[in-house]
Amino acid sequence: MTMKLNELTPEEERVIVHKGTEAPGTGEYDDFWQKGVFVCRRCGSPLFRSEDKFEAHCGWPAFDKFIPGAVKQLPDEDGMRTEIQCAKCGAHLGHVFVGERFTDTNTRHCVNSISLRFKA
Repeated sequence: MTMKLNELTPEEERVIVHKGTEAPGTGEYDDFWQKGVFVCRRCGSPLFRSEDKFEAHCGWPAFDKFIPGAVKQLPDEDGMRTEIQCAKCGAHLGHVFVGERFTDTNTRHCVNSISLRFKA
């Protein structure tokens, strides 16, 4: 059975498929605080809950945890960071950082808004 993937705009494809990054402070979910679930823009899989989002003042949506099993972590091509991807379809989400002490989990999943959709 083939997974149905949503059609992407050229900019969505640049980030989600080719591992790009949207400019800081430009994403629709950076300063966004509604209650609900953030899902993968490419496949619709639930990734993050709104209650796990926090203000990190980094220019991108930040979450201190993800829905169990929804996100996979891989060494980034730059050899210095850890990339996060949708566990279901492999869409590039952003990067994870540990040790910044923003929250009790001590973890910041820094996510491109363009990689997400929000469901109330």
